[in-house]
Amino acid sequence: MAFSSNSSGGPMAEINVTPLVDVMLVLLIIFMITAPLMTHKIRIDLPQASTKPPDENPIEPIDLAVKADGSYYWNDSPITELELKAQLAVTAQKTVQPELQIRGEKDTRYEIIAKVLADAKNAGMVKIGFITNPGAKQQ
Repeated sequence: MAFSSNSSGGPMAEINVTPLVDVMLVLLIIFMITAPLMTHKIRIDLPQASTKPPDENPIEPIDLAVKADGSYYWNDSPITELELKAQLAVTAQKTVQPELQIRGEKDTRYEIIAKVLADAKNAGMVKIGFITNPGAKQQ
């Protein structure tokens, strides 16, 4: 700050703003140069809208219930592990696969569910989902 005496006799304080303007201009130039470099493009493959109407007869999903004791129910019918593997293989060979919806009880061990998932994958099933809502069918 520079002090100068005024003609009225009292000291007058003036701020020298030239260095402040110089710093602000340098910062402005730096930000103008670095801002475009900081933006980078991310490629996102968005789904395309389909013009074909939805199927008149949608395929009914397969409900596979897995109980805590390791028993299986294919669309509410009891089934053994060998029959399950055979059914998965037959279903996977269809031209239009239905979705396999796995519904496990709260106390079912993860190993049992993981085995069912592995069997479905090995059979060639591609549409697999889980039913988790509490209002689902209970056996």
